[in-house]
Amino acid sequence: MADSFASRFAAVRSKYGPLAWGLDPSAEILEAWGVGDTPDGLDRFADITLSAATGTVGLVKLQSAFYERHGWRGFRTLQRLIAEARDAGLLVIVDAKRGDVGTTNDAYAEAFLGADAPLGADALTVHPYLGVKAMGAFVARADESGSCLLVVTRSSNAEGRPVQTARNRWGRSVEEELLVEIGELNAQLAPGEIGPVGAVVGPTHMEPALDLAAVGGIFLAPGVGAQGATATDVARVFASCPDRVIPSASRSLLCDGPDRNRLADTAKALAFELGEALPV
Repeated sequence: MADSFASRFAAVRSKYGPLAWGLDPSAEILEAWGVGDTPDGLDRFADITLSAATGTVGLVKLQSAFYERHGWRGFRTLQRLIAEARDAGLLVIVDAKRGDVGTTNDAYAEAFLGADAPLGADALTVHPYLGVKAMGAFVARADESGSCLLVVTRSSNAEGRPVQTARNRWGRSVEEELLVEIGELNAQLAPGEIGPVGAVVGPTHMEPALDLAAVGGIFLAPGVGAQGATATDVARVFASCPDRVIPSASRSLLCDGPDRNRLADTAKALAFELGEALPV
């Protein structure tokens, strides 16, 4: 069995800090960089950001929608970037937020997780609206391949709060229930260790507090930088498990492109700041 995502994250974290650099080629970024909002510009973006990220951070996060919008060539660039980033020693989180049931879930899992996956990532975000128990194929492939499944639990957008804080018949909020179910899965799959199922918890909405330490998984914390969250916010929310959180930032770092040195320097500074705020 492959090394767990948790152990690989611990290794890159100790060397580069906990930051996941979001390589998100929006139309605005591609135009501002002067490469053009085209498939060719997308390829140029991928080459520049990979060069800047390698040796600067330990993780990158690829929001698949920004690649998919360019059609088959966008998928080709995404596939190439995933493979080249992993070959360069970077851990790759694909932010695809998939989620369905039955054979559809099986197909999504085959696409993104495992050694034979054409878009094989170290970690994948998924939506839990159809139920955590419907994610069997995702969980199994993540566990077998040493990957990580990141379940959207508390998002960084205000519009999500009415759904995420709604309460079930036992009095638990949706986000609390999700964390309980994730914790139960990890206890079954990796008793006493950090399991293959984690959660997406944005640090921009910090109340009410969640019992994060009990989950036994890794957390992705989006919203740092342009969305308003700071290193202090991340440290406050994840005070009970600072070694298990991956803060991510994209726009606030990419605005310094396309100069590779400026990009790398900005990302390195944020990674250091987050590492200082989240001591192991």
